[in-house]
Order: sequence, then C-alpha cells, then structure tokens
Amino acid sequence: MPATAVKRRKETGISIAPATALIRPRVLIGDCLKAMEKLPAESVDLIFTSPPYAEARKSSYGGIAPNDYVVWFMPRAKEMMRVLKPSGSFILNIKEKTANGEKLTYVLELIQAMRKEGWLWTEEYIWHKKNCYPGKWPNRFRDAWERLLHFTKRKTFKMLQENVMIPAGDWQKKRLRKLSETDMIRDESRSKSGFGKNISHWVGREKAYPTNVLHIATECANKNHSATFPLSLPEWFIKLLTEPGDTVLDPFCGSGTTLIAAQNLSRESIGMEILPEYKELILERIKNNGG
Repeated sequence: MPATAVKRRKETGISIAPATALIRPRVLIGDCLKAMEKLPAESVDLIFTSPPYAEARKSSYGGIAPNDYVVWFMPRAKEMMRVLKPSGSFILNIKEKTANGEKLTYVLELIQAMRKEGWLWTEEYIWHKKNCYPGKWPNRFRDAWERLLHFTKRKTFKMLQENVMIPAGDWQKKRLRKLSETDMIRDESRSKSGFGKNISHWVGREKAYPTNVLHIATECANKNHSATFPLSLPEWFIKLLTEPGDTVLDPFCGSGTTLIAAQNLSRESIGMEILPEYKELILERIKNNGG
C-alpha cells in the first residue's frame, strides 16, 4: 500500500487494513439500466451516486434535456429499488440547472416521481463546498452547495449514527462546570415549542451527532474526468449507512471515487460506467489504492 494512502487514512480516522485484505471492486461497463439487470434483487446495502446533471458534461455524456430528465432517470430508479435491500439507502447527489435567469425544477419533479414509485424521501443533506469557485453573476451569487437526497424503501433502515459523531466542542467545558437545578432536569424551552433539554446529559460526553450539512472541500486534483467529487463525501455516507462487508453500488461511477472509498472501508462495491474509456482510469485508481 502506498505510504501516502496510509498517511491519508490515519488523518481521516479510517481503519487501515493490509493491502492483501482490501476488497477489490467490480467494474461493469455499459448503461447502468442494463448493467443493474445482472445484479440479484435486494443484494445492495447502499447506492451512492451522482448522475449526469441536466445538459451538463455534454462533451462526455451527451447531456440530458431538463424536460426529459425524469423520464430518463425513472427506469434506472426502478432498477435501483429492485437491487437495494429493504434495510438499504440510496444517496443521490444532484443539482438544479439555472437557465434564462431561473432555476429549473427537474430535481423537484424527480423527487415527486420517485415518491409516487414507492421511494421514501427520508432526508436531504447539503454538501457545503468550502472552496467553491469564485465569480460574479448579474442575478445570483457563487454556488457553494449541492444536494444529497436520501431515499429509502422502508421507514426503518440501517443507520449507524455513532460512526460519524464529531467532537462535542469546547463549549461544554465552561457550560458544564457548574450546573444549576434546572440543568439537572428536562427544562422546557422558553418558546413552549415542546422541545426541552437536560444539560446534565452532556457531562462526560466527548462527541456529538453531526448536522445534515457537510462542510467538505471540492476535489481539486486532476482525476482525468469531467465530474469528480471528493473521497470524503462517499466515505461519510458509507460509514453512516453500511458495515464492513456490506455492498455499495455506484451506477454512474465516473472516475471510481465511490469504489475507492468503499475499498478503504472494507466494503464490497460495484461500479457502472457507460463510457469504456473510463474503465482503465478506474482500474488504475483501484490498483494505485492497493487493490
């Protein structure tokens, strides 16, 4: 395993396994609609993907018209539902397109269409891109976030929240130094909203649950692909929604980042890519990762 990979995994808190123990991802070339037909029903624990956005990456993927996007995506969403386990999750990284001075609504229409097909829109996460590209537009500001839509098949699904807890922060050192009587009970909020808190429950805690906003820098390194996201983005969801040995699927795997993240975390993974020229890129990244 390269020394840089070992160093990076130490820095991010990822458990380090010997290179021989790394699970080698599977890479299937072709349209994911057909490729997913090769997978058994209910065989995948997590689907994490970022499909081509409407009319984006035309030079690579041809572009999909906003008005056609839902019709194009829904047959693929149906196959994803078939292969996903009842306890599994589907994380969709997607962003609206701006045209003629307004935001288009194909993402909202896609959410509605998926709900009609039985998907539960469980949560929405925001990826705050800490190093977004600077610029100025006449009617908007620079784009610093993207959606990560969380869909499930059931209300109850696998979610390991303790795996993504964060340091509680220095606030508790001062706040918990001397507790009052009301700090020892569930104190009703002043607004009478029904929400209350017992401050004493924080005594001795070193970690807290995160919010649904992920502050992650965009991918700056050249991956020889027109659309890449940072490794830490799929890593976070893989740790939250799967266990070692589970299977992660990326139907639009591009440069293979999701597969690398799954491999680092000892998860099985399957990637699908429609352009054959990217297969060697993906396999080379897997090889350089120690797989």
